[in-house]
Amino acid sequence: MKSAVIPALSLLTLLGCANRNIDTLDAVKQGVIKDLSKNNLNMGAMDVNVVSVSFRDKEADAVVSFSAKGAPAAQGMTMNYTMERQGSEWHIKSRAQSDLQKHAAQAPPGSMGAAPMDSTHGQNQMPPGHPAMGDGGMMGSASAGSGKQLPPDHPPLDKP
Repeated sequence: MKSAVIPALSLLTLLGCANRNIDTLDAVKQGVIKDLSKNNLNMGAMDVNVVSVSFRDKEADAVVSFSAKGAPAAQGMTMNYTMERQGSEWHIKSRAQSDLQKHAAQAPPGSMGAAPMDSTHGQNQMPPGHPAMGDGGMMGSASAGSGKQLPPDHPPLDKP
């Protein structure tokens, strides 16, 4: 009887370990660090924090902040990842587009840096409240006599 109980308990223990709950912030953090380390990133020089995770079956949406070791988190960056459960680990499935990438993707090809076109007048129009570009703006060739203001201690833009 004793010989049958010990293997049964061992089997139950092994099954319990195999099905451990990995729906935790720490498990997601370890998955992010492991996957990014494969890309020759020095993860030891960074503070990595999982800000939030939304788990759903075998996938999770994670918001992860990165900053230089010891630096304030406000000086870092935040990335959004879709994670995928593979066995007893989380792995990066994809990285969500940042707001900047989404904005750039909406611009017509070759128009990076150009103002949006006003379809009714065929002229470049900036959003309401946006500072003027070109005449009266800070962009372009500002010089001492042009009336354009540069930040204090800014070198003149018209020097070669």
